[in-house]
Amino acid sequence: MGNSYFFTGFPGFIASQIIHQLIKEQEEVDHIYVLVLPNMYKEAEIEAANLLKDRGLQKDCFTIIEGDITKENLGIADHYSENLFSTITHVFHLAAIYDLAVPKDIAYLVNVTGTEHVNQFVKRLQKLKRYIYFSTAYVAGDRKGKVLESDLEGNHQFQNYYEETKYEAEILVKKIMKDIPTTIIRPGIVKGHSESGETIKFDGPYFILNFLDRLKFLPILPYIGPGEVELNLVPVDYIIAASCYLGHTEVGKGKTYHLTDPSPYKVKDVYSALMNELLQKKPTGRIPIVVTAFLLNIKFVRKFLRVEKEALDYFKYEAKFDCQNAVEDLKGSGISCPDFMEKLEPMVNYYKTHKNDEKKQLVIR
Repeated sequence: MGNSYFFTGFPGFIASQIIHQLIKEQEEVDHIYVLVLPNMYKEAEIEAANLLKDRGLQKDCFTIIEGDITKENLGIADHYSENLFSTITHVFHLAAIYDLAVPKDIAYLVNVTGTEHVNQFVKRLQKLKRYIYFSTAYVAGDRKGKVLESDLEGNHQFQNYYEETKYEAEILVKKIMKDIPTTIIRPGIVKGHSESGETIKFDGPYFILNFLDRLKFLPILPYIGPGEVELNLVPVDYIIAASCYLGHTEVGKGKTYHLTDPSPYKVKDVYSALMNELLQKKPTGRIPIVVTAFLLNIKFVRKFLRVEKEALDYFKYEAKFDCQNAVEDLKGSGISCPDFMEKLEPMVNYYKTHKNDEKKQLVIR
């Protein structure tokens, strides 16, 4: 008997790419179940058809289930439950609200209540080998200095409700780790594929590209703030490969991993490199962060720039993520985080090709 997988967060980009990876790397995939919101069902069917075509998986090995993590038993119809409880070996929980500007009530409902429902579902699985939960390195909130993979609870505040609710959700997952074989994944700021540049949304570092692209008509473009803090960017292909590996290997059981760049660049270096690659210009002068924040508080300005005001918090973010466990446990796997600067060209080329695709741009409120 092979493994049977259950995913939340499909047809999201990371969930879809992990399934691609599993089909490619895992010889024994018996079945893949994906939990999908009813309004995403048609999109899920299209993505599933692409997966089946590209990877040669038989149609009867892939099941789309309508549901909702904010509901009891994930909103799954009763006729599915018995089979799921008796066959699933691995759960990848990726469903969450990732928007930095998300209101608290929505973030709490999906990220916290939703995760508690997934936890209760996982407890009922009779053949579970691993529960892989996707958190974020930014559960560290406003902490300063080195943050270990073992660190979580503490007296700290958060930049936004995304961070806060992911923190609360991870606490819930930690509580069941002694009874459930669990691996917690904490990515840094995720960017597109290191080779193709492909990404599903222009958020995170792409806000910098939006900012620069919208203001390229200006004769000079300044740095924003001192830019001396680290900006921890990781390509999605590293997240996918490392998560699949650590979610299956025995050493990953009961561990929390920072899937972050072990050698991140400073904000000013990332900003300058992106400007040079996109516009063939270098920054001149410097504008204080407080001035930029004032401007982004004006709705018209941030909508024109296509930048969430909350993104500016990461230009002064002082936590540094230790990823020693991840680096050590990935030794011998051939998986490592690529250098950001070495993979800059495909990232920017993909942005230039797709920047006017409204499906990839976030709705700025």
